[in-house]
Amino acid sequence: MVAERAAWEQCSVVRVVPPVEPRKLAKVPFVELADGRLQGVVSSGSDIARVYVSSITAGTHTYDCSTNNNRPCGALHGSPCKHLHALAGEAVLQYGLDRVARYLRVEVPEGGRLMSCLNGAPERTPAAVVFSRFLRHLAYLEVPDSTDPLAELHWFPAMGAVR
Repeated sequence: MVAERAAWEQCSVVRVVPPVEPRKLAKVPFVELADGRLQGVVSSGSDIARVYVSSITAGTHTYDCSTNNNRPCGALHGSPCKHLHALAGEAVLQYGLDRVARYLRVEVPEGGRLMSCLNGAPERTPAAVVFSRFLRHLAYLEVPDSTDPLAELHWFPAMGAVR
């Protein structure tokens, strides 16, 4: 006997987990815990047309910040720049301090701040993959609401499919 599936399991949408607290999407429009890094896109404070791809690697806490065309952040001089601080702050709002700290493998004492507990050094990491994922997320914002399957996601196996 096949168990009844919830309505959301029968369509090509995924439930979105709301952020722990409201975020400032204008400043940090994209943040994720992926590829062994806290990474995302941070808007420039001085140029509306410029964004930075910032990342902090789990475990080693090495960090990088560069423009979307791989030019290093000018403020990255041996310590994390304001873009990295903004990324970490928004990640904590999105996922919660405990989850981000666990992902980065860092101990944050009660009342402590995530960035003050990291002890990594600058290390160049590729920005293209993160920026490409950000652009893909933006493209989905333009897709009209529908329960019809998206052709590019058709390759995902159906839940409960028997082979």
